[in-house]
Amino acid sequence: MDINLQGKSALVCGSSQGIGKACAIELAHLGANVTLFSRNQAALELVKAELDTAQGQTHQVLVADFSNTEQVKTVINDHVNASGGYDILINNTGGPAPGPANAAGVDEFINAFNLHLVSNHHLVQALIPSMKEKQYGRIINVISTSVKQPLNGLGVSNTIRGAVASWAKTLANELGEFGITVNNVLPGATATARLDAIISGKANKQNISIEQATLNEKAIIPMRRFAKPEEFAAAAAFLASPAAGYITGINLPVDGGRTSCL
Repeated sequence: MDINLQGKSALVCGSSQGIGKACAIELAHLGANVTLFSRNQAALELVKAELDTAQGQTHQVLVADFSNTEQVKTVINDHVNASGGYDILINNTGGPAPGPANAAGVDEFINAFNLHLVSNHHLVQALIPSMKEKQYGRIINVISTSVKQPLNGLGVSNTIRGAVASWAKTLANELGEFGITVNNVLPGATATARLDAIISGKANKQNISIEQATLNEKAIIPMRRFAKPEEFAAAAAFLASPAAGYITGINLPVDGGRTSCL
């Protein structure tokens, strides 16, 4: 099976921590040249120092605030014009704040739409030309299992994640003839800072300890544990590889079986 990424270049968003960092580490391990992209340059430099260079890879850092869509557009367009395109794009951004949909302000939906869909779209439009030229492209969107089964208490996130999933499926239909695949990988409960925040919020709301809230979350997962970020990264890296060339337009849950629908 060909999962060798030597000679391939990957742009990994939200790569200063958590799932994004794990994806960057795994892609570099498989031989890719990785560009880390988020708003925190100091954190990105630390991650860059961890990336594998044993296969001659070179890595770099790109900085923008994804809540500022025009900044993202300018930074990526200038970067591509100066240094060329990419073979792999991992779209990944921290999720909206938890809370019920009916209590959310309109601005929360607009901000989340810009953060998750508009910024993603700017990146895709900047990278598509070089992918078409190479007849190779892998666009992977880190979304959520809520695109299959909405999650309680994540009203804004459920709404926006669904929009991103439909956008991605549309792109998959449009870009397949150019050798470009577009897939969504759906993390379940993954041991990251975001999960810690969600559990803490549930503990406060239910007036229980964080330990009990953690046990409650694990109890609804068939595997009875949270995912490690590197387990999610392995799935994303496979979809980025040549071996996954005929897989496109899918939603792949990496959730230990938590999602109850097919």
